[in-house]
Amino acid sequence: MDKKILSDVNVSGKKVLVRVDFNVPQDEAGHITDDNRMQAALPTIRYLLEHEAAVILMSHLGRPKGEVNLKYSLKPVAEHLAELLGKPVAFVPDCVGEAAETAAASLEAGQVLLLENLRFHKEEEKNDLGFAEKLSILADVYVNDGFGVSHRAHASVEGITHFLPSVAGFLLEKEIRFIGGAVHNPQHPFVAIIGGAKVSDKIGVITNLLGKVDKLLIGGGMANTFLAAQGIPMGKSLVETEKIEEAKRILAEAAANQVTFLLPVDLVMAKEFKADAEYEVQTLEKLNQDSMALDIGPATCQLYKDAVKNAKLVVWNGPMGVFEMDAFCKGTEAVAKAVAESGAVSIVGGGDSVAAVKKIRLEDKISHISTGGGASLEYLEGKVLPGVEALDNIRRHLIAGNWKMHKTVDEALDLAEGLVEETNGTENEVVIFPSFTALESVAEAIDGKAVGYGAQDLCWEDAGAYTGAVSGSQIADIGCEYVIVGHSERRTLFGETDEIVAKKIAAAYRNGLKPLLCVGETAAEREEGITETRIVAQLEKGLQGVDKEQASVLTVAYEPLWAIGTGNTATVKDAQIVCLLIRNTLEKLFGEAVARHIRVLYGGSVKEDNAGQFKTEGIDGVLVGGASLQVESFAKIVRSF
Repeated sequence: MDKKILSDVNVSGKKVLVRVDFNVPQDEAGHITDDNRMQAALPTIRYLLEHEAAVILMSHLGRPKGEVNLKYSLKPVAEHLAELLGKPVAFVPDCVGEAAETAAASLEAGQVLLLENLRFHKEEEKNDLGFAEKLSILADVYVNDGFGVSHRAHASVEGITHFLPSVAGFLLEKEIRFIGGAVHNPQHPFVAIIGGAKVSDKIGVITNLLGKVDKLLIGGGMANTFLAAQGIPMGKSLVETEKIEEAKRILAEAAANQVTFLLPVDLVMAKEFKADAEYEVQTLEKLNQDSMALDIGPATCQLYKDAVKNAKLVVWNGPMGVFEMDAFCKGTEAVAKAVAESGAVSIVGGGDSVAAVKKIRLEDKISHISTGGGASLEYLEGKVLPGVEALDNIRRHLIAGNWKMHKTVDEALDLAEGLVEETNGTENEVVIFPSFTALESVAEAIDGKAVGYGAQDLCWEDAGAYTGAVSGSQIADIGCEYVIVGHSERRTLFGETDEIVAKKIAAAYRNGLKPLLCVGETAAEREEGITETRIVAQLEKGLQGVDKEQASVLTVAYEPLWAIGTGNTATVKDAQIVCLLIRNTLEKLFGEAVARHIRVLYGGSVKEDNAGQFKTEGIDGVLVGGASLQVESFAKIVRSF
């Protein structure tokens, strides 16, 4: 995960404001009838209490439309939470203003306070920054643990991050890790099961998954539209006729992507939409045109069960039929059992899908049950969630400029000083790598300013008879922070092996320098299909002997050799795949906690007109060659991140 999480910050002795999703159902007496969302937030709350924080919780409940309505008061929720925690939970009848400020100020470490419904104020849903600031003065740190609301840019979700250090709670982190992993870095074979009434509700999800899954299984009412698109008469079944062309497009795209696209082969048909309606299982060839499809049939259940058997990852969202009617819930329950028994990493989202899992008590066999309905759908669509995007990054973007054997000393000074002026104020880290002849002059001119500097290479020894070489100790002596190691041109033009790279990495660390390690495959290796093997080998051999403490200041740049100086550029998808491979390998080498802090860059014919597209999940910046030799072009690249 690219965002800071709760364990990344010190909360001891601090007041911590936590956005939770306690929008839970209640009966007429105000008793909580389903506390799953509250249960899901307990790990974060208990962690804060154990680490001596004062915990201030905020949530919405229902839709009071910006007015005080005691029907939607969170006071019963506070009482129920006290039972769950086994300790008192204070409650204040407002979320901002004097009462809230007084209650927060008097709260001590190890105590819990729940604020009144955020949506009693219309400013919450309008993302009013003045309202967000009023919330922020209650605390020292903000934690978002409400995944179910993170797709909304509300004051308590997005606005507040402008005023407080902001991190993800454990529930939000888990949602991002599982669902984000499925979207950005899935295991294969990857099977997605999508159900629900309408194609229109999930076109974005289906379209986004087509480029990632190996198999896509469709059920529920939306299957009718796809079947109709194949020319099958569907009788009285729900069919979105206006979406038939869209369904045809999706089917064609699936075929083009070589995705196995499975639709029902039999259906449970009834003449009436009633719980006690008579029904019959019918094959597609013999559908009664006076009836409607209300569930998938047993043959389809078996087909879908077989489809998930060997999966490594299964994502399921949406029922296979009219789940709320007992007669037509069998398909959904069969899919629930198939997912639970598959042995795959399984992610289930959507109210009816989750209800089916819980109804037949399979929760413990599902890897992750999502708490967010709309949020999980938008994340599966590949959309940016405002509440997640707004959190503090664990890694600062790095934009590096490698000047290679260009620029005289005077030219280098002009370029460096121009870059300082043009990139001043950026939140990104900017580092330039002049030639050795200009390095000391540049260092003296810009030291302590907004742009950092480093060396393009170093010798593996610190001193000795190495004519023409420059040592790590000499580089460190002029104040350099970074050094490039293993650049593609060093590997191809000067014959540097992985063993030499490893010796240079050791020399960099020995002299207090932060290495920027370059890895990448040749065109021949790419065509041979051994990109992964080559990248992993470069990392394992080049970083041999590096410990976890040293690795924490490492940067890795993916430089496809076939793209360096050629004008060819990897697609965003290609770059992202390899950058994620690099991060996965770093996790294996140094553990997840360390790897989270290592920046992974892309480098390969990066220019001002394409740099911005690499600002995506898993890529922390770019290593720029030729385009870094002009102030305006490099400044535009910096600003694009």
